[in-house]
Amino acid sequence: MAVYSKADLKEFRELLEQLRARLRGDVQQLTDGALAKGEAGGESRSPTHNADAGTDNYEQDFALRFVENEQETLREISEALSRIDDGSYGGCERCLEEGKTQSQSRINKPRLRAIPFTRFCIECERLREAETP
Repeated sequence: MAVYSKADLKEFRELLEQLRARLRGDVQQLTDGALAKGEAGGESRSPTHNADAGTDNYEQDFALRFVENEQETLREISEALSRIDDGSYGGCERCLEEGKTQSQSRINKPRLRAIPFTRFCIECERLREAETP
């Protein structure tokens, strides 16, 4: 049994697909930029000062770490789309593990509109964050 109506699921699917398209573009642009800096770091673009080299390396590392985070978000979006397909989208995974019913474990719409790939209700997310060292 689905947690939300077909119309709601259609709205959330569209949000997820739009977010996925935007992130894919961002990831591609950042990856291309970081790799171009790395390739240009040879003789044609050798910094004249060690501080310049450090700044270039920092910027490249930062961009690549950001890309990794965005790729993780893309994975979470794909999983959310799969949950829409299998009818489990919109239910808090932690609440369900605790034995609550689907209606009791429902993630509220404003949260899903803000973070459509979330797997946890706001209360369970707070608990998860408090448990993380």
